[in-house]
Amino acid sequence: MYKLIRSLLPLEKPLAWAQLSHQKVRLAVAITGVSFANILMFTMMGLQSLIADGTTTLHENLKGDLFLISPFSPSLRIPIALPRAYLLQANAVNGVASAAPLYLNMASWTDPSQLGETPADQDSGDVFGNQVRVIAFNPSQPVLNIPEVNQEREHLSAANSVFFDRLSQPSLGDIPALLESEDSVQTLMAGRRVYVVGLFNLGSTVIEKGTVVMSDLNYIQWFGETALNHITLGVLTVESGSDIETVKTQLQAHLPSDKVAVLTLDELIEKEHQFTQNDPIGIIFGFGSIVGFVVGIVIVYQVLYTDISDHLPEYATLKAMGYSDGSLLRVVLLEALLLAVLGFIPGFFTSLGLYQILTTLTRIPLIMQSTVALQVFMLTLVMCNVSGAIAMRRLQSADPADVF
Repeated sequence: MYKLIRSLLPLEKPLAWAQLSHQKVRLAVAITGVSFANILMFTMMGLQSLIADGTTTLHENLKGDLFLISPFSPSLRIPIALPRAYLLQANAVNGVASAAPLYLNMASWTDPSQLGETPADQDSGDVFGNQVRVIAFNPSQPVLNIPEVNQEREHLSAANSVFFDRLSQPSLGDIPALLESEDSVQTLMAGRRVYVVGLFNLGSTVIEKGTVVMSDLNYIQWFGETALNHITLGVLTVESGSDIETVKTQLQAHLPSDKVAVLTLDELIEKEHQFTQNDPIGIIFGFGSIVGFVVGIVIVYQVLYTDISDHLPEYATLKAMGYSDGSLLRVVLLEALLLAVLGFIPGFFTSLGLYQILTTLTRIPLIMQSTVALQVFMLTLVMCNVSGAIAMRRLQSADPADVF
């Protein structure tokens, strides 16, 4: 039975493996090279995915059905103010149950441990450049789907009080630990005294080191008396039973399209993704993936080319026995396939470890997504097969007459 099974196996399978495994050191170097290319692609594509997903964390936690935004605002990271009057107009449209304002801004933040005893010492904490994203809204009109914020939002009405994202970067201070022993934590935000009275989970990004939530009245204290006249985002809730697309059409007819854009949540998220993909950081990470792909092609090509060159007389003998170039090409491509699989496995698990290390260091969740893993695996297969096809040119030079 064993001999029968062996006789049914095509020639190229055992020959391809024999070729690769004959030189153990060369095989190890080849697998290491493919793994390195995989790790590079995993890292670049993972970070690119992290940026895209991290920038929409706020969007995914919005409590609304439709959203008003300035058509000139490419992203909530670059907010362009919208007159609040449009929000009031939208509230009058049939099918709109409520229209609430959301304000976004950035402010410097001082680590509480860096506060000095004199005003000059306290102000010096801002030189480190720590910036937090400020989210403000009317506590009577909750716009966030964050349970901790909604359940304790009455505390936001206290003067100079904010909630702090416990997933913020360590450079902003260990606020959660300080709140375990105190009712509030005092620090400086934009050079003004602020009190952290609560915590919530949202998550930082590579752009924002952290986030604080405050009431609209406290927002005035930092950004001026006229700050509430313009909103960053209008959060609209549609009446129960109303069709969202119908209400959206009515809003677009009621509001000036050149000054107000009406988006669903999916469209708002897609808008952010498009901006991220086209911004310089996304382009750099995309280019890094291409570099990893090219590096892999070069490494696998060198391995296969050297292997073919070392065994050129054997290939010439096979040609003399009647094997076609197509049959020998399948041998080379199977070698490339074996290298792809053998290199992908350690590259995948090493990348999992790197993702965990990066998550621990940055507090930004970097998760191995199945789509990223599949993309890298497919790129690895293409990479190795392209290398095999290029190396095949050396095999075509194998002349049976050279053997005799």
